[in-house]
Amino acid sequence: MKKFKWGQVKIRRIEADQLTEKLLLINLYITQVVTLLIGLVILFFQKQNIFHIIAWPTDISFLYWGGGLAGLIFIIDLLLSKVIPEESMDDGGINDMIFKNRPVWHIILIAAVVAICEEVLFRGAVQHSIGIYWTSIVFAVIHIRYLKHWIPTGWVFLSSFALGYIYNVTGVLWAPILCHFVIDLVSGLIIRFRRDK
Repeated sequence: MKKFKWGQVKIRRIEADQLTEKLLLINLYITQVVTLLIGLVILFFQKQNIFHIIAWPTDISFLYWGGGLAGLIFIIDLLLSKVIPEESMDDGGINDMIFKNRPVWHIILIAAVVAICEEVLFRGAVQHSIGIYWTSIVFAVIHIRYLKHWIPTGWVFLSSFALGYIYNVTGVLWAPILCHFVIDLVSGLIIRFRRDK
């Protein structure tokens, strides 16, 4: 067995058109693990109990908040897609590469991993420290693939703000996790099953 040498690892910037599906998936999972670890470290230093934060709620109202917000976001997104040129919402083809050739079980897995990891960090940890507004700015900035167009950047900011709001209202992290999961799942399934023009 060949020994892995850390000195041979080279980190370099690549453009979206240089990515392969395999490299993109590896990057996706690595960034989600890092996101979760950062969230857990912040929660530790905040002296928050992670088991309390992720405890399953006894009240099912989080389902209405999470599902309702996901539905509202899809309706607004649909309306935006009718009036805004498609190139203004372009992410450089990243979402297509992630979801286009994935089996349904993998799309479900990706949506779940992203929703849990990002919500633990942003709603559970960061929002606790800096509030909804600044958390939403940070959330929009880390979705860097949208930054070249102000409309999707603004939309990510507003969506993040809404996720933070339902977390504040319900006090349950599962509300924004559910919403985030449904949005990513349905978006992934639409990309997977839509027919090319």
